[in-house]
Amino acid sequence: MLISGKMLRDAIISAALTLGEVKKDIDNLNVYPVPDGDTGTNMSLTLSNAMTDLESVPDSASVAEVSSRAAGAMLRGARGNSGVITSLLFRGISKGLADKQQATCDDIAAALALGVEAAYKAVMKPVEGTILTVARVASEKARELSFETNDTVSQWADMVTAAKAALEKTPEQLPVLKKAGVVDAGGYGLCIIFEEMLRAFRGEPRKAKKAESTSESKFHLEIKDDEEIVFGYCTEYIVNGDLTEEMAADLRSYLESIGNCVVVVHDEDIIKIHVHTEHPGLAFEKGLSLGYLSNMKVDNMRLQRQNRMQAFKKANEKPVPAAPEKKYGFVCVANGEGIEGIFRDLGADEVVKGGQTMNPSANDILKAVYAVPAEVVFVCPNNKNIIMAAEQAMKLSEKTMYVLRTTSIPQGISAMTVFDPDADTDTNRTAMTEAAEKVQSGLITFAARNSSFSGHDIKEGDILALENGRMAFAERDVTKAAYKLTKKLVKNTKGQAEFVTVMYGSDVSPEQAKEFEDLLRSKLGDLEISFINGGQPVYYYIISVEGN
Repeated sequence: MLISGKMLRDAIISAALTLGEVKKDIDNLNVYPVPDGDTGTNMSLTLSNAMTDLESVPDSASVAEVSSRAAGAMLRGARGNSGVITSLLFRGISKGLADKQQATCDDIAAALALGVEAAYKAVMKPVEGTILTVARVASEKARELSFETNDTVSQWADMVTAAKAALEKTPEQLPVLKKAGVVDAGGYGLCIIFEEMLRAFRGEPRKAKKAESTSESKFHLEIKDDEEIVFGYCTEYIVNGDLTEEMAADLRSYLESIGNCVVVVHDEDIIKIHVHTEHPGLAFEKGLSLGYLSNMKVDNMRLQRQNRMQAFKKANEKPVPAAPEKKYGFVCVANGEGIEGIFRDLGADEVVKGGQTMNPSANDILKAVYAVPAEVVFVCPNNKNIIMAAEQAMKLSEKTMYVLRTTSIPQGISAMTVFDPDADTDTNRTAMTEAAEKVQSGLITFAARNSSFSGHDIKEGDILALENGRMAFAERDVTKAAYKLTKKLVKNTKGQAEFVTVMYGSDVSPEQAKEFEDLLRSKLGDLEISFINGGQPVYYYIISVEGN
């Protein structure tokens, strides 16, 4: 049995639908207790982007066309590290299925191998016991089976079994998983994708449900974009009064003479109607002859369709890079009015809203880069889970862009501070990278789940301190945690600290921020201390310590 384009299309859609339902279960496997973009959510959003694109692909499409459409959509919609890795797996699969009408066992094995190769190359330091391991083992099993069978469904089924077995071994490969008593979240998500694709290959694909209309009307009838609209006004109302079945029947006959899609419901003292007509006034007049009207509504369906088609066209049109007006430009990822303002003051042309729990897609970043009227655009992701999406955007970009691997807001700010508009690109990249690496970054947040991490038994709601991206300690009091962390960051500079900048978030009141500021000034008065209302979510405080 060979896999057709229709089978592959339905399989990816099935996987996207199921992933959307179980994403929270995958999220809960994250051993790192801080609130984040979360593995399941990011993988689900990545596949959903492909599902939207694939729903319009005809049954006659080849596996080459389906895999290419899916991979392109996933690459543009990839979010977070898990989403990018998933998109790269499917990108490799697409390359392996290029020019194929249907896929054989050999084709599947070769395609999966290309996907795994692409995913491993994208990760700077690949770690076994992750989604990469699960993908690699599955690929190796598919290659082994390609010598034993010509049945692609059988091959895929045994491959799924191998992937699950690899997933069960991930705690033995990563001690942090074993201590938490969980398997790798990304690997679990990939197993779900493979398993749901198998279900579809076996003839049990899931179908996307049409979104229900938000209109109060129960009579809304969808007009397809390629369907001629003969009667352009969708008209609805309720007749109230002493009404009989004969009146309802007479009203129905009249409405059918002036329009179509007629629905008339008689229920004791009301008649509810729906009609598509060119003369809404006539429909209302007829209703008024029977009683008084309520819930009257008229929609211009021609205008609705025009607006819908324009919106669709705009959403799907290829972005065009802005004409360059200067040499350099910046795109920064940030969230919080105050922090966004800092980056704009430092010269950011575009600020992409995002960060922890809000990982922007590669396409979001690409659109921002294209909007910058510069020859060269630097991107500051400012979060380790956004770097891969930014680098994916760089591969898709027709414009020259460079990703500075900033993992925190303080790193992004420090990088931009040393930018020299008169220096060449390589000099700036080096200087900004070095500046980012020198700054001490601290984050105060809360535990999103119970966990045991790096020797810490953490309860949901505990206050967590992150020192340069790593868990430092847990506390019960926000101010105490922030002060303790600041001292650690200052100590890390080995007497070289000069500046402390604190950005307080949306969950910190001005009074609480002032309390912390007074404490810092009383204890660290020899340093230059700045407090800024960052307005960021998730983090109570973002702390930056810099030396000379």
